[in-house]
Amino acid sequence: MTRPRAIAAALTTALLCALSAACGSGSGTGPAAGGRPTVSLAASDHLGGAPVYVAQERGLWATEGIDATVTTQPTGRDALNAVLGGQAQLGVVGDLPAVSAALGGRELRIVADLSRFSDWRLLTRTDRKITGFGALKGRRIGVPQGTNVEYALSRMLASARLTTADVTVVNLAPNQITPALARGDVDAGVTFPSFYDATRTTLADRYAELPFTGYTARTLLVAGPGASEKTTTAVLRALLKAQQEIAADPPAARRAVLAQSKGALQADYVNSFQPRYAYGATLSSELLDDLAQEAAWAKTAQNLSGSADRSDLLRHLNPAPLTAADPDAVTVR
Repeated sequence: MTRPRAIAAALTTALLCALSAACGSGSGTGPAAGGRPTVSLAASDHLGGAPVYVAQERGLWATEGIDATVTTQPTGRDALNAVLGGQAQLGVVGDLPAVSAALGGRELRIVADLSRFSDWRLLTRTDRKITGFGALKGRRIGVPQGTNVEYALSRMLASARLTTADVTVVNLAPNQITPALARGDVDAGVTFPSFYDATRTTLADRYAELPFTGYTARTLLVAGPGASEKTTTAVLRALLKAQQEIAADPPAARRAVLAQSKGALQADYVNSFQPRYAYGATLSSELLDDLAQEAAWAKTAQNLSGSADRSDLLRHLNPAPLTAADPDAVTVR
C-alpha cells in the first residue's frame, strides 16, 4: 500500500470507529479497550463457517488474546468484497469468489479451508418435467452468479455434457430463487441449502428436486492486505478450538450457530444440514487441485485473464498462520 493510500485507510478506519462503538476494523493490530489486538471477520454461510460462530458464541477469541468482530454478509461474494474493500481483515467465503478474485489479480491469501459440503439440489417444479440434468437444455435457470452456487450449476450441466450456452442463466439473489420458481419465471434454480425447505413449502405438491453430489464446495478463510499474520494465527487457533467443540458436542455446536444466526436460520435446517458439513481447518493438495479445476472454468465463464495454473494459484495460499497454529493441518505442496 502506498503512503497516501495508507493515510486514507487510517482516516477511513478512524471515522468508522467514531461512528460505531463496536468497530472492529483497522489494521488488525491495534489494541481494543482491554488491550487486546482487534480483528474483523466478514462471514457468509453460517453452517460452512460454523467454527467462526461457535468461537463467537463461546468467547474463544479472548482465550487467544484477541477481540474479534464478526459480521454476516448475504453471500461469500459480499464477504469477499468487504475484505477487498478494507472493511474486514479476514473473510469466510466460498471457493468460487476466492478463485475469481485470484484470477482478477486482487490482493488476498487463502489461509485455511474450513469445511466441505457436497449435498446440492437442483430445485424445480413437477410441471416442468425435469427428471434429469439433460432435460435442462433450453431451460431458464435461476442462480446467484459469482457465488459457488454458480459453479455447482456448471457441474450439474457438465454431468449431462451441457454448458451454460445450452441454457438461459438468470442472475438472482439467493432468496429470489423460490419466488421466481413459484411465479414460473424460471424452470429450475440452484441456491443455498438454507432455502431448500422454503422452496419445498412454497411449491408444496409442485415441488421437485434433483440431488447432486458431483461438486464439493469449500468454505475458505481468506486474508486481505490489512490482516497481520499474528492475529490471523490467533484467529485460527480459536477456530481450531471451535472445531474441537463441534466434534465433541455436535448438538451444542448447532445451538451455538443457531443463536449466532439471530433468527436468520431455523432449527430444523441447522439440525438437518450442519451434520452434512465436514469440518477441519486444512490446506491440502486436494484443495489446490480443486481450485485449479474451478479456475479453468471461471476463466472462460467470467472472462478473467489470470492464470489457472496450479503453481500460480499456490501463490495465493499463505500457509504460515495455519502452520503456526497446527503444523499437521498443512499438507499442500
